[in-house]
Amino acid sequence: MATRYGGAPVTHDPAGYGRRMAADYDAIYAGRHDTDGAVELLAELAGAGPVLELGIGTGRLALPLRRRGLAVHGVDASDAMVAELRGKPDGAGVPVTIADFTDLRLPELQSACTLVALVFNTIFAVPDQAAQVGCYRSAARHLRPGGHFVVEAWVPDSGWSAGHLPVRSLVVDADRVIVETAEHDPVRQTLRTTKVSLADGDLRLYPANHRYAWPAELDLMAELAGLRPVARWADWRRSPFTADSRQHVSVYRRG
Repeated sequence: MATRYGGAPVTHDPAGYGRRMAADYDAIYAGRHDTDGAVELLAELAGAGPVLELGIGTGRLALPLRRRGLAVHGVDASDAMVAELRGKPDGAGVPVTIADFTDLRLPELQSACTLVALVFNTIFAVPDQAAQVGCYRSAARHLRPGGHFVVEAWVPDSGWSAGHLPVRSLVVDADRVIVETAEHDPVRQTLRTTKVSLADGDLRLYPANHRYAWPAELDLMAELAGLRPVARWADWRRSPFTADSRQHVSVYRRG
């Protein structure tokens, strides 16, 4: 699928991010996730399960949820990310479907799940608004009445201007430095980013494309999918969501 960015075509490859990032993903994002808080809240919302995680990745949430006794089924577009999951203790036992979750149909889970999760900004990794609506419809299709869909994402910055955004540092350690540069298209609500990692003389680039959406736009997507917003917090610990919040955890209910 090709979209337009800054006047130039950008090809959307659902598996591309995972191919480039998989081997380094856990090391790069170590300490940048509130995994304990996320697992606690997701387990509470899931009840007895089952759980469907869209973008299961390396299993950061799926594995601890399974250790709590929940049946978790994952979906991911990237064989490389799932291979990292398979290499972890108990990772081989997680059922995973390699698929595009913007139009997902798993007959065995249709109208069966108590919880569908799409976390850590993955909603913005799909290429356009129609595909994002498709994510919500995929979630709704697999939820039982009363089940919850949880989306975690960053909040766009209204102060961003068009063009290149300032370079920002993500990791500054004794053995690794990671910085990120971004190009912003406010008309299409897109960011084209590249993370630059330098570790022990090894330079690696991790490009990615993002189509961001405001929280109110995500709520409208939920309505189009037959889901109702029931909660929004600034983090997994249920901190109040305010005008200063830079992240949100949004919860939607079917029926």
